[in-house]
Order: sequence, then structure tokens, then C-alpha cells
Amino acid sequence: MALRHDLVGGEWAAGNRRWEAADTALYALGVGAGADDPGAELRFTTDDSVGHPPAVLPTFATTLLDRDRQPSFGDYDPAHLLHTHQSLTVFGPLPTHGAAVSTSRLTALYDRRPSAVAVIDSTCVEQDTGRTLAELRTGLTIRREGGFGGDPGPEMAWQTPERPPDRTVDYRTAPNQALLYRLSGDRNPLHSDPSVAARLGLGTPLLHGLCTFGFAGRAVLRDLCGGDPDLFGTMSARFSAPVYPGQALSVWIWERDGGAVFQVRTGRRVVLDAGRFTRRG
Repeated sequence: MALRHDLVGGEWAAGNRRWEAADTALYALGVGAGADDPGAELRFTTDDSVGHPPAVLPTFATTLLDRDRQPSFGDYDPAHLLHTHQSLTVFGPLPTHGAAVSTSRLTALYDRRPSAVAVIDSTCVEQDTGRTLAELRTGLTIRREGGFGGDPGPEMAWQTPERPPDRTVDYRTAPNQALLYRLSGDRNPLHSDPSVAARLGLGTPLLHGLCTFGFAGRAVLRDLCGGDPDLFGTMSARFSAPVYPGQALSVWIWERDGGAVFQVRTGRRVVLDAGRFTRRG
């Protein structure tokens, strides 16, 4: 097996996406909005509620990429490819309806023995105006493909603060959370088909990592931005352990100047680690 190092620096069209208010509302429901209190997040889950002007959860931008267009970076076993890091920057509130054109670039292939790490940078622009809506950085770990003598890449300097979190936000995912979230575009059967999960040695299908990312995004939007998407800037995190639909999530937030660091836990287990958030402006 070999990685395609010649693809580093190459770009590809990452999809054209059109959406309406129903799509952004479905995404909001997919990341738990309104589950505990249907009246609490109406501006994200409806577009016709009095006193709740419609808005879009900033993490909806992660759905603008067509990940099926991503080229293979070698002849490795696809089961060895793991989504392990995600960063998102939005440049103002996302429109409740519109169209975006996305482009991705393979920025690096790092040697993190025994694995390799692919870093993909993506830009989503509004089709009609050319305005940049969002930039994303995706980290993919390719197990067993390290050891080729390449650059290990920068270390992610992050430590859990040695004090209790300043805020905690608790959510309960629904047993059908993955089935609901997949309607926003990620149809990987690992998250829906018990037979696929069983072949990979899992008891049940997993929750999408980007669904957990969306839950965390709701927490920082509420507690650090007062629910205002205009203040949401950059959010990043590392996927450190699987989540199963129906599990409870606890978002631990430590505030810092202009933002915060955070983790997401299920009980004592950290499932989203090395979280960082910066307000816009």
C-alpha cells in the first residue's frame, strides 16, 4: 500500500449546495435543537415563529462540502480512514436560503507513526456574490500508513485546564439521533445500519462525529455568543472517542479572552477533545 504524495497541493471541486430554510431547520433538529425545550431555539428550527427571526446554526457550514467528491489519497483500506479533527471559521451569519460553491485542497500528508494524517483545507463561497461563507480544515487519520519518513507536522498544544469548567452544558442525544442527522447529507451506513457496525466490531451504529461537533457548537453559541450567530467565529476540536445515539453529552467550557477552550464528555470519557472557540470581531 502507498499514499499519493503527489496529490499534496492539489485541489478539487467539493460540491455545489443549495439550501432552503427547511434544510437548515432539519440540520438544527439533527444536532439536538429543541429536543429538551421545543420553544428554546425556534429561530433555528422554524422560519415563521413570531418574535423569532429565522437564523442558521453556524455549524451548518460543515454540511456544505460534498465529501463523496474527495479523492482517494492512496490504495489503503478505507476502513482505516478516520475523521479525527475539524476546524470551522464562519464570516458572518449564514443565509437561511442560498447556494454555495466549495473547493478543497490537500494541504499536507503528515507522518504520525504508525499512522498518517491528511489535512484538507476547504473554502465555501456564496454562489451569487462570491462572498466567503466559511473555511474548514479537516484532519483525517489513515491508520497503518505512517512510517514513510515524512514531516510529522505541528503538535496540537492543548491541555485540560487544572480547574473546574466555568460552564457546563448538558444534552441528551436521542436514540434516533444519527438517523435524523444523516438526512443533512452524511449517509455513511456506519451510522445507520447495524450489520455494517457489526462487521466493524461495534455493538450498534455510531453517532456522526460532526453531529457531536454540532451539539458543542450549540453550547458555545448559547453560552459564549448569547445565541447570536454574528458573534460566532472559529471553532475546532479533535474527535477522541465514539459516541452512540442515546448517550448524554456534557460540554465543559473554560472561558478565555475572546473565547474559550472546551471538551465534550459522556460520563468520564472525553469524546471531543482539544476544543477551541474564538468569537468573531
